[in-house]
Amino acid sequence: MKPIAILTAATLAFAAPAAGAGLLAGQPVTVETLVDQAEMIRIADAIDAAVDAKDWTLTRSFFTDEITVDFTSLVGGDPATIPADGLISGWAGNLTAEKTSFHLRGNHRVTFEGDDRATRVSHGYAWNRMERGALAENGGEARWEEWGTYEHSFVRTGDTWKVDAMTFVATAERGNPFVRNTPGS
Repeated sequence: MKPIAILTAATLAFAAPAAGAGLLAGQPVTVETLVDQAEMIRIADAIDAAVDAKDWTLTRSFFTDEITVDFTSLVGGDPATIPADGLISGWAGNLTAEKTSFHLRGNHRVTFEGDDRATRVSHGYAWNRMERGALAENGGEARWEEWGTYEHSFVRTGDTWKVDAMTFVATAERGNPFVRNTPGS
C-alpha cells in the first residue's frame, strides 16, 4: 500500500468515531467530510488568533459580506443580520492596543447540512486585560473572563468555507465588567 493510502486509512480509522458524532445522521465519513470539518475548525481557531493579533483584515476574510450575530447573552439586545464590516469594526473599536485579549475554543462539533452548509459548535473562553481597569474608580481589577458556547454557521463559497452566522451563549464570567464594556483608547 502507498504511504498516502496508509495515512488516509489510518486517519479515517482514527477520526471516524469522533467525526461521525458530528456528521448528519446516516452521512458517510469520507476524506472530503474530514477535510471540510478540519477546515471549519481551522477557520474558527484562525478567527480567534486574528482577533487577538488585531489583524482585522484577516479576521474579516473569514466571513460572508453579511452575517447574522447573536451575542444577546453577553450584551443584551436582539440578534441581527449586519454587514460583516460592521462586526469587525465593532471588535476593532473595543479591542484597541490598550486592551489585550486571548480567545480559545475547543470540543468542536461539526454537523453538515448538505454539501454547502454546516454548523460548528464549540466551547469558548475569552480573556481581556486593560490596565486602566485596575484603577479603583474603574473597578480595581484589570481582567475580565468569559466562558460559553459558540455556534458558527458555515456556507461553502467556491472552494472555501465562510462564516455567515455566529452565536455566543455565555455560561459564566468573572472579573471587571469595566474591562469588557470599555473600549480601549
